[in-house]
Amino acid sequence: MKKLLFSAMALALSASVFVGCSGNSAQNYTDPEEQINTKVNGQFIVELVSNPSTGFSWQAEYDTAVIELIEQTYEANKNTGEGIIGAGGVDLFKFKALSTGGTEITFKYKRAWETEVFETWVFTVNIK
Repeated sequence: MKKLLFSAMALALSASVFVGCSGNSAQNYTDPEEQINTKVNGQFIVELVSNPSTGFSWQAEYDTAVIELIEQTYEANKNTGEGIIGAGGVDLFKFKALSTGGTEITFKYKRAWETEVFETWVFTVNIK
């Protein structure tokens, strides 16, 4: 399962290069090791490999006084073709910075009906 997740993540990373070049003013982040630097009212997108057909989804936890979730969407993997059962994609979380300072966004990948978390990623956000 982890090999599949890392393969899908690599595919999403390469796809995010093209998304980032499409004129979108919000920068995409896929690696929790990379700090997110933005300014007040700046927007950014966190892009995480996902496969909702398995029952798993990403849940975001963050300080609502510092950042606001503007939109959460899912995009199916474009390289697998239409109608492929079980094919994954990416969850896109678009945020807006509300005030200066530092904060973290914790993403948990889990099934809604289970308490066990399969994976946790933490992104650090610096707002100037």
